[in-house]
Amino acid sequence: MNIHEYQAKGLLRDYGLPVSDGHVVLEAADAARAAGALAGPIWVVKAQIHAGGRGKGHFKEADAGEKGGVRITRSAEDAAAQATQMLGHTLVTHQTGPAGKQVNRIYIEDGSDIAKEFYLAVLVDRATSRVSFVVSTEGGMNIEDVAAETPEKIISFSIDPASGLSAFHGRRVAFALGLEGAQVKQCVDLVSRLYKLFLEKDCEMLEINPLVLTTSGTLKCLDAKLSFDGNAMYRHPDIAALRDETEEDAKELAASKFDLNYIALEGEIGCMVNGAGLAMATMDIIKLYGAEPANFLDVGGGATKEKVTEAFKIITSDPNVKGILVNIFGGIMRCDVIAEGVIAAVKEVGLQVPLVVRLEGTNVELGKDIIRNSGLNVIAGDNLADAAQKIVKAVKG
Repeated sequence: MNIHEYQAKGLLRDYGLPVSDGHVVLEAADAARAAGALAGPIWVVKAQIHAGGRGKGHFKEADAGEKGGVRITRSAEDAAAQATQMLGHTLVTHQTGPAGKQVNRIYIEDGSDIAKEFYLAVLVDRATSRVSFVVSTEGGMNIEDVAAETPEKIISFSIDPASGLSAFHGRRVAFALGLEGAQVKQCVDLVSRLYKLFLEKDCEMLEINPLVLTTSGTLKCLDAKLSFDGNAMYRHPDIAALRDETEEDAKELAASKFDLNYIALEGEIGCMVNGAGLAMATMDIIKLYGAEPANFLDVGGGATKEKVTEAFKIITSDPNVKGILVNIFGGIMRCDVIAEGVIAAVKEVGLQVPLVVRLEGTNVELGKDIIRNSGLNVIAGDNLADAAQKIVKAVKG
């Protein structure tokens, strides 16, 4: 689960971390009040969307101004005007794709006198199954570009869960950033607080880019991105309450309400599969035969007829879907349940595209009989390769 920058900074503030004062704006009428509540003399106006690259982005609409989603102003009046200009318009960045995201929230905060910019992130390293720190002197840039062009400028290390975080980890970060004197002590404290927040709130990633050294010699978290383990949200109702459903794909949101593992992609063949491994294999074989999957969808081992029906509805709601492949290997999941769910969904929402069904495993013959006797125009797949070839052929004509 992702949250907005202003929400992330609120959590940082709760943990005693240095951030600028700021106020969120949801309605244009509140922009002047929010800007006027800050001291200045510099105001920074930031579009709040769940995507990076806001500063280098652009708005689709001409009346949103020529600047990107992060603007520096010299008066409260101008800050309010810029916020009003951006609200309700669509910001396009390299992470949103060409469709962009509508800006429904603006964050106005005090500006900072910046001497240096750094990069600092805390994340779960899947290779070591440990919490790791990633540090670079090249803050304010896309870390992917730094990794590709100057990988020697990125330093990373993991924390041993048995011994935990120690002061020397903070000093290691400080020395990697070239900090000196009192700044080292600040850095040790900052690293300790970030690590505490990361563990206590079940974060998946905590990125500070940039972490800045001000002209007065203090460290400050100028930007913040936090994502959380969705499976741990039952422990954190305060974090779950920060969820902004308008930032999520409508199909993925609908799937989450029925405990379906769904991720929207950009292809033309919708997939409904049980088991993550089989779903990945299904997507791979679709690509092998010359098409692209429109989604990843794992209905799970214990899916009910109702869940299968909802899964089918979600697939058919995608306008990019030109064909559907149902690939079920029945172990815990029974093939007859899948068949009944598919039939119920087709009768409810209709079938406007080719449908190939491959069933194998528990109650497979019963499932095939249900499909055969349904009166629907369903293409049967003898095996995974056969099913993939048939749906690709049907879509490609």
